[in-house]
Amino acid sequence: MSAALIKIDGSILEGGGQILRNAVTLSVLLSKPVEIKNIRLGRSTPGLRPQHLTGMKLLADICRGNLTGCTVGSTTATLTPGPLESGKFLADAKTAGSVCLLMQVALPCVLFSPRYCNLTLRGGTNCEMAPQLEFFPLVLQPILEKFAIKFEVKVNRRGYYPKGGGEVQVAVDPVHHIEPITLTDLGQLVKVEGRSFVAGVLPIKIAKQMADMVKTVITEFVGDVPIEIEVVQEKRSEAVGNGNGISVVGITSTGCRLSGSALGKRGLSAEEVGKAAADELISNLKHGGCVDNWLQDQLVLFMALAKGKSAIKTGPLTLHTKTSIQILETMTEVKFSQTPVPNEGGEGTNCVLLECEGIGITNAKLT
Repeated sequence: MSAALIKIDGSILEGGGQILRNAVTLSVLLSKPVEIKNIRLGRSTPGLRPQHLTGMKLLADICRGNLTGCTVGSTTATLTPGPLESGKFLADAKTAGSVCLLMQVALPCVLFSPRYCNLTLRGGTNCEMAPQLEFFPLVLQPILEKFAIKFEVKVNRRGYYPKGGGEVQVAVDPVHHIEPITLTDLGQLVKVEGRSFVAGVLPIKIAKQMADMVKTVITEFVGDVPIEIEVVQEKRSEAVGNGNGISVVGITSTGCRLSGSALGKRGLSAEEVGKAAADELISNLKHGGCVDNWLQDQLVLFMALAKGKSAIKTGPLTLHTKTSIQILETMTEVKFSQTPVPNEGGEGTNCVLLECEGIGITNAKLT
């Protein structure tokens, strides 16, 4: 007997691609068909965009699933999943659509594939309104290791707006289950690391200026903490288009990682870009939580899937995180508790202790 169709309203809360990504990922993992209506209904260009369509097709390949209504501009789409496969998979947005968001939708699924998977993802590597590619080695990979999740990312080529053209490969070994996580002790900031880059016709001095500004701003806030920022001129053969940006991460004594990033654009000086990245990191440090604004919504999915109780202390919940929680509670039996926690540092707004007992999904192909 086939599983009942789960219906999701794509216009709730964040009302964008986050709902779609969570819904189709859970559909594959739970082996339950899902229909998403009102996709991005409130956006200036409603419906599926090429990058969303690319992500759905990638998941359909991974699970031998069937898609209906999946065309650019469609506001209703259905995924009927099949069994998870292993092997090599390719997803090409053919635009500057974020490869990081493609990775976000596929990674939880291939963790439960029968064997090793290799994903080749093409699109933009450093995009607005998405995590930067540097976020993965600087923040996500080390934190997901606490869930006993391991994956490797190889950058073949970087790609920037508007051309895209970047390519990364993601190698993932399957897991039997996901371990629960506890991230409730921020500890003390011990160092700051990062990467400042320019590509195309932009001179290396811009990367140096961004890095210098980050060091100045952060030093004023935290004092004498080691700051190491790699300054990079991308090789023409390894990047498509012109671009510049900087990503930094504050690493604490308890292994927490909080980030800040910014991309260059017309009219912004290198110093303004550097200051924006530093300000974002400082904002994440001020709230006293153990998880930054880019990591929140990604972690709640793994908490819900884990075998056991997870707890993280974070800053104010983002709209993306609230949206993810609502989709997770709608499609699974998981329930999140949200307990306000005063900021011990005395600055910013209260933290939130976010807890849940995961559904304990297991990989039946691994014993």
